[in-house]
Amino acid sequence: MEVYDSIVVGAGIEGSSTAYHLVKNGHHTLLLQQFPLPHSRGSSHGQSRITRMAYGSDDYYTEMMKEAYKLWEVLENESGTTLYKKTGLLVVGKVGDDQIDGTVRALRKYSLPFTSLDGQVLRQKYPMLNYPEDIAGVEDHSGGVLFADKALAAFQGQFVKQGGILRDNEAMVDVSPGDIVTVKTNKGSYRGRNLVLTVGPWATKVLPSLGIHIPLKVLRISVFYWKEKIPGTYGAETFPIFLEDNAIRNFDVYGLPSLEYPGLYKQCLHSGPEIDPDRRDDTDSSWVLDAIKQFAAEHFPLLEAHPAITETCIYTNTPDHDFVLDRHPACRNIIIGAGFSGHGFKLSPVVGKVLSELAMQKISSYNLSYFKIDRFPK
Repeated sequence: MEVYDSIVVGAGIEGSSTAYHLVKNGHHTLLLQQFPLPHSRGSSHGQSRITRMAYGSDDYYTEMMKEAYKLWEVLENESGTTLYKKTGLLVVGKVGDDQIDGTVRALRKYSLPFTSLDGQVLRQKYPMLNYPEDIAGVEDHSGGVLFADKALAAFQGQFVKQGGILRDNEAMVDVSPGDIVTVKTNKGSYRGRNLVLTVGPWATKVLPSLGIHIPLKVLRISVFYWKEKIPGTYGAETFPIFLEDNAIRNFDVYGLPSLEYPGLYKQCLHSGPEIDPDRRDDTDSSWVLDAIKQFAAEHFPLLEAHPAITETCIYTNTPDHDFVLDRHPACRNIIIGAGFSGHGFKLSPVVGKVLSELAMQKISSYNLSYFKIDRFPK
């Protein structure tokens, strides 16, 4: 039976990026995906994601984002596809908040362009927002929109173009560890010197069977699209991507300018009800809609009162919202990427590089102490 250098299970953005980096480094690589591609059952679908350079007090993410921007550009050039639109990012919060001060510190530390806005200037520059003068803003000029579906397709396309094998509609049913790992699916059996597991919300089901118990929570995220009362008010040419930290029940609210659907502004709460990924619609999330409607009515007065379209996504959160990027403690040729906590997409070019380095047993490009499996109490 053929032996692959690496088998990657899970062809979301993290797994597809990992497979892409492996094949670029000469690894004979198999990428497996349980659903037919493209699909909307996980965390990587949809037309757009926010990207930004600064990560407040989390310097290690800001450091990784510097390379992520460069790697997105490489993928754009390789695929001949536009994957990013620069709009800038507006972060709002009370003067002295960690989100505001931390963002400014990170932008200064890495000499990144930004503009600080006091309450009065914020109200003057963005009259389409409604905030009191004790709310300030920071503009991260590197922020923008990633075209998510196109990015995922670009990673997969380049992977296949460079000799990778992609099999979709093929679910993993068993793993037999060893010097050569055997992966059984509903359609066959495959052998590899390394196995990378990037299975998204299904990590809660796959990892315990391998003796890995990470306290992951799988959340269903509602994504709302609101019609503008005046077309173009929140359009990509006039309004940046948006973030308010701890806006609702200590959760962030994100917004993206009208871009995907003409005249519809995208907004969502960075949280939702906990779910089983195989029964994602069995949970009531009406509280999310009620909360975000109240938020929009208060702070975005030029949006209609009710969202025109609602879509869903899934987050898989760790308790500290940092990723897991590590080797299995007992099976060193099994690599785990999990718990991307709703902010992994923008970092996926670097995540894929890191996971591929682990699989190839190279020295990591980054300090991975923040991402260890054993940081959680047993």
